[in-house]
Amino acid sequence: MVRPKINRQILDLKKWGPIFEDHANKYQQAHPYPYGQFENFLENWAAEDAMNAFPKVKDAGWIHYIHVNEKKHGLNKMDLIPPFLQEVINALNSPPFVEALCKLTGIEGLKPDPSLEGGGLHQTQKGGFLNIHADFTVHPHKRNWRRRVNVLVYLNQDWEPEYKGDLELWTRDMKSCEAKISPIFNRCVIFNTDDDSFHGLPDPIQCPEDMTRKSIALYYFTEEDETPKKRATNYRARPGDGIKSIFIYLDKQLIRTYNAVKGALGINDDFVSKILNIFDRKKK
Repeated sequence: MVRPKINRQILDLKKWGPIFEDHANKYQQAHPYPYGQFENFLENWAAEDAMNAFPKVKDAGWIHYIHVNEKKHGLNKMDLIPPFLQEVINALNSPPFVEALCKLTGIEGLKPDPSLEGGGLHQTQKGGFLNIHADFTVHPHKRNWRRRVNVLVYLNQDWEPEYKGDLELWTRDMKSCEAKISPIFNRCVIFNTDDDSFHGLPDPIQCPEDMTRKSIALYYFTEEDETPKKRATNYRARPGDGIKSIFIYLDKQLIRTYNAVKGALGINDDFVSKILNIFDRKKK
């Protein structure tokens, strides 16, 4: 049950502001690219309420990302996100938090994305995955907004190592995985989204049928004077992927074409999501 709205503090910025400043050098010098992980991120009661408020995959509004390179679900329509989770998102998009994020990353002028394009709530069921990739570089509907930073907050209690689902961070040359981060409860992961910040969870999740891998995913941008180079999500094969690498590449080209059409026409992912979900149900 979500607690009554009386003097609630979802995120203690008096604590995290100084921590971010203290960790700035370590974050910016991290390998394979700037990143950091922070435990017990939300106030504990807030993390529990957020987890309990998380909607089911079959609830209204979910976008079903189901193709060769991923099998996951996203909800980015603010009016369909449960009220308390809206509060959490608003706290993470607030000017004080974004200012602290600037100090951690060393990137000035970060801006939150009110439209939650590609972000919001993410949820992956048993068998789901997300192949290694570098994120899209420019906001689909704001041509001079360059994507710079991801913030992920995990809401998975009792998540066991055998369930897999670790966030993998790969070297910029895609030769090796340099870090694996388990999506445990109330852990926050922050990392820069450069052209070659390769990451993902490429191995199918093995959690019980009644569990899912849940996260809040928020993206931050800078508004550029010169139009930044635009590129769709860049999926990459791992060493040893063999013939699978061909399908990863072909699917990436289809996604690139789709994103070009999406940006030109100003459409969202709803229609394609519904079609992909129909095909997924037919395969079962």
